[in-house]
Amino acid sequence: MKVERSYISTIIWVFVFSIAMAFLESAVVVYVRAIYYPDGFTFPLKVLEQNIAVTEIFREVATLIMLLAIGIIAGKRTVDRFGFFIFSFAIWDIFYYVFLKLLLNWPASLFTWDVLFFIPTTWVGPVIAPLINCAIMILFALCIFHFESRSRLTKLGFGEWSLLIGGSLIIIFSYTAEYSIFMLTQFSLGQLLDFTNNYEVMKYATKYIPEYFNWFVFGAGCILHLLAVFIYCIKYINPKK
Repeated sequence: MKVERSYISTIIWVFVFSIAMAFLESAVVVYVRAIYYPDGFTFPLKVLEQNIAVTEIFREVATLIMLLAIGIIAGKRTVDRFGFFIFSFAIWDIFYYVFLKLLLNWPASLFTWDVLFFIPTTWVGPVIAPLINCAIMILFALCIFHFESRSRLTKLGFGEWSLLIGGSLIIIFSYTAEYSIFMLTQFSLGQLLDFTNNYEVMKYATKYIPEYFNWFVFGAGCILHLLAVFIYCIKYINPKK
């Protein structure tokens, strides 16, 4: 896929930034695991002190802000800002696992379970699942860079946004459903959303051990994302002259 030279240096620097950010993220995890999982990370989860749990949530928020900021800084138009955001996100996430493997020899395999996110509830899944998401994001980003660098002045229409948002919600459901069902058998939704002030919620969460990942639901979300990429490309691969 051809990308004009004007984009090359920006892509390279966003790539470098994302790798550096991935190392920073993995370093934090190394420290946390040394404190809470000295024998190696595994389920069930350990109870975090309230200040540590709150810090972790705000660290995740800060991470998203940083990735969004690099997309806004690197891009010139809305669509390529979105492209740089998802490109940076994907490279960051991939190399996060690369560095964890180098530093901790973890995960043991691509199907090792991991905690992916804590907002608004705990996301869990095998490592290969977010890597699949990352591959689709990189594919979409490269398509955007290709057309935008050739001055096609593209945009994401209602159809693409509907598929992206719908696919994302389905994928999030696949990551959070099992854990949420486990927790809702014991607590209300309000209690779960306020878990940093509820020691009993956090203590009960330590009993959770993931057993099943719904690949069919996850796959349906990925298919919607790929359809969005396809529709976007079809619109601009042979533009009207």
